[in-house]
Order: sequence, then C-alpha cells, then structure tokens
Amino acid sequence: MIGLEKFIQRFRRDENGAAIVEFAFVAGPMVLLLLGGIELGYDSYVRSTMQGALNDAARTAAVEFPIIDVDGDTVEEQVENMIRETVQHVAPNATVKVTQKSYFDFSDIGNPEKLMTDHNSNGEFDAADGDCWEDANNNGAYDTDAGKTGNGGADDVVLYTASVSTPRLLPLDGFLPSVGPNLDLTLKTAVRNQPYSTQAAAPVICAEGG
Repeated sequence: MIGLEKFIQRFRRDENGAAIVEFAFVAGPMVLLLLGGIELGYDSYVRSTMQGALNDAARTAAVEFPIIDVDGDTVEEQVENMIRETVQHVAPNATVKVTQKSYFDFSDIGNPEKLMTDHNSNGEFDAADGDCWEDANNNGAYDTDAGKTGNGGADDVVLYTASVSTPRLLPLDGFLPSVGPNLDLTLKTAVRNQPYSTQAAAPVICAEGG
C-alpha cells in the first residue's frame, strides 16, 4: 500500500511529456488560423485580379469600335470572355458571369425611370392617373431600374457587374461548415462610353390612365 502511494506521488510530480499534451491543445487552433490566413490571402488575390480585369475590360469597351482580342460574337460576350480568361489564371476552375447595363448618367444607376408628369404629386408613378415618364430603356413600360441591357451607346454610362464562383484553395468547409466550399464574389464598376456620337435621348411616354 505504501509502495502504491509513493508511485502515485511520483506520478503526480512527473512532468515528462507535458509539452506534448500542451501542444495537442494548441495545435488544432493554430493550424486552423494558419489555413485561414492562407485562404484569406488567396481570396484577396482573386478579388483584386478580378477587379483589375473588370476595370480593364470596361475601359477597353468604352470606345466606338473596341478591339478585344478574345472570342465572342458581341462586345458583351467579348468583355465576359476577357474577364474570364484573366481570372482563370489564378482560379482555373472559376465560373464567371458578367452583366452589363447602360444608363443615361451616373445618377441613374439603380434608380427608377424619371417621372415627367406626376398628376397627384405623390412622387410615384401611377398608371391610373396617366403619369408620364422618360422611357430610358425604350421598352414601353415604366421600370424601377432605368438600366438597359448591354453596353449602350455614345456617352452612356455602363454598369458592369461580375460574379465569380470558384472552389476554395483549402478545404476549410470541413472545419467551418458556415464558410462553404466555394468562394463567391460580386464586383462592380461603372464607365462612361466615349462621346463618339450624340447621346440618344429617351422618349417620354404617358400611361393611358383610368
């Protein structure tokens, strides 16, 4: 019995291997922080590359007859392919989608078409009152977004929205399910086209009323 007590006392005082146990407690969080730092750097690199490609493509497409040395039947397709080719150098498995909307001016971006006649002065379009509006996108209907699909014409402002989805560099979703397996980014830029012609004026249309 005495021998057992002495063994227990020696066992309690024995610190051999304590460092291994302590390291086991900190190794997991330390590795996770390291992987997170690497992934954050990769995310930033993809974002900056994509934003640079978007800006370059937008500036290239702003002239009357842009020369874009990539495949595509239209300027819109060529812009998207130009951005895709650049991004895939750093994210080979990325999927890229680019949408383009043109506006008369920067102030029109994301705003409804301009009311020209507001019969009840409520600041809103009322078809029943026969309100009139500036049909900026020439579709014959009043829209809460004055943008027109495509890269517009002379002196128009074009809003480019690029979305990219690519697998993450490291499988962080195995440790942090809320992160997700893919990196998803949405970036925007707006550029005014060169004034190579007279900017088209939007027609004014009036609702038929009640």
